[in-house]
Amino acid sequence: MVARTVAFLRKQADQIETLMADKISRSPNLAARARRLQQVQGIGSLSAPALIALMPEPGALSDPQAAALAGVAPFNRDSGQSRGQRHIAGGRSQVRSVRYLAALVASRHNPVLKSLYRRLRANGKAKKLALTVLMRKLIILANRLLKNPDFSLAS
Repeated sequence: MVARTVAFLRKQADQIETLMADKISRSPNLAARARRLQQVQGIGSLSAPALIALMPEPGALSDPQAAALAGVAPFNRDSGQSRGQRHIAGGRSQVRSVRYLAALVASRHNPVLKSLYRRLRANGKAKKLALTVLMRKLIILANRLLKNPDFSLAS
């Protein structure tokens, strides 16, 4: 029964991926946005449509607004003289999940983000904190790519 359920869910996931690709290919605007996002190593053929569907605002926001909307902006825990740790909060959890996997891929294959990840780890930062930094960088990069057509990626 479990094998049949897994096969059914895989079939449904394939159907959803096909529907997303079809929807994007029918719209020149969505297709251009998806192509632009996929220029970044770490944002692939599945995460670009997911980002477009779950967070259509990039390109119309400032970088801090985009990070906050995605739920990867650090918020302080200060009160009076006390200074607490900064934590990410709020935002859209589904976007955060998609960005987490994209950050994981980018930490291994994107040369710029890979070096940032390694530098953070070498400085004693936790793995999840370093991945959260990459998630934020990916959201800001997506926002800048969609906002400014002349923006080019560093090699």
